[in-house]
Amino acid sequence: MDNSSLSMIFLLLALAGLVFGIGVVAISRRKARAVPQIQRATPVAPVVAAAAAVVVAAEVAEVTEVVAAAPLSVRDRLAKARSSLSGAVGSVLGRSDINDATWLELEEALLRADVGVRIAQSLLEALQTRVKAKEITTPAQLIAALRGHMSAQLVDTNRDLNFEANVDGPNIWLMVGVNGAGKTTSLGKIAAQQIALGRTVLMAAGDTFRAAAGEQLSTWAERSGAQIVRGAEGGDPSSVIFDGVQSAHSRNIDLVLADTAGRLQSNTNLMEELRKVRRVAEKGAGKVTEVLLVIDATTGQNGLQQARQFTEATQVTGVVLTKLDGSAKGGIVFAIETELGIPVKLVGLGETIDDLIVFNPTEFVDALFE
Repeated sequence: MDNSSLSMIFLLLALAGLVFGIGVVAISRRKARAVPQIQRATPVAPVVAAAAAVVVAAEVAEVTEVVAAAPLSVRDRLAKARSSLSGAVGSVLGRSDINDATWLELEEALLRADVGVRIAQSLLEALQTRVKAKEITTPAQLIAALRGHMSAQLVDTNRDLNFEANVDGPNIWLMVGVNGAGKTTSLGKIAAQQIALGRTVLMAAGDTFRAAAGEQLSTWAERSGAQIVRGAEGGDPSSVIFDGVQSAHSRNIDLVLADTAGRLQSNTNLMEELRKVRRVAEKGAGKVTEVLLVIDATTGQNGLQQARQFTEATQVTGVVLTKLDGSAKGGIVFAIETELGIPVKLVGLGETIDDLIVFNPTEFVDALFE
């Protein structure tokens, strides 16, 4: 093959490569034009965002308004306590007359409610006497009479928290009770309620044996706006309370709420410690005007034993009955007031400050039957 032929072949190959390259470029450009452009989302104007937020908030508020439940009544909160009596009451009312089974059912119901043997017998004996005298002839009259007798045992008692305005120094309210009864929490709630009434309050953290007690009380002091005096962990409770009273006196504070140790009431050393606390609290300025025993309602008759021992040691003036909303043993109220003569002044029906309320005996008995 001569040189002119080879030159012609190379020229043709070069032309073919050039044509192929131009074709590839053209096709790529067409594909590129066919791909859609990705656009960035346009930012929402602040005014529009704010308006949307208002609409969402309004919708949430509307939903909240629809689903918000009404506060529970005392009757609703005492459903468990009522359960101890409701079955027997319904059974008695379902009969046409009053017979031996009637008395057995009522006795069992009263004992289940932790009214106590003595009080249950006393209530039923009084009713039996009236039945024999033909004063009561129907089951409905019997239940109404039982309700009346139970109310009568509770109504004639002063349940006000005792605050003496003419005391030279602060009023002192001691809080006593076993660990776990709700003593420190009740103290915090009482502090908040007293401050709401316009009184100045100082808390004395006298439970130096329980590590968390001081911190718990400090939290309540911050929430309520009360002052607080604390001592060293494991220190002398009487000294802490004495210092608290002196501090309150120097600051013209109206009320000292003193927390105390609460180990098991069978511990003799605890009772001696509480006697000492009571004595020391009144050595300086001020006066002990309340000793409130805090009892967990779910403990039932054991609460009566607690009341006996704490009263002997500290001269208890009133009872704070906590967790009554979660107990089927509300009858302990009758045992405490009838056998010991100590008024139940406050009852706990929930977790919030407003759930610690003044005990209303009429409302309580009504809630047990209705």
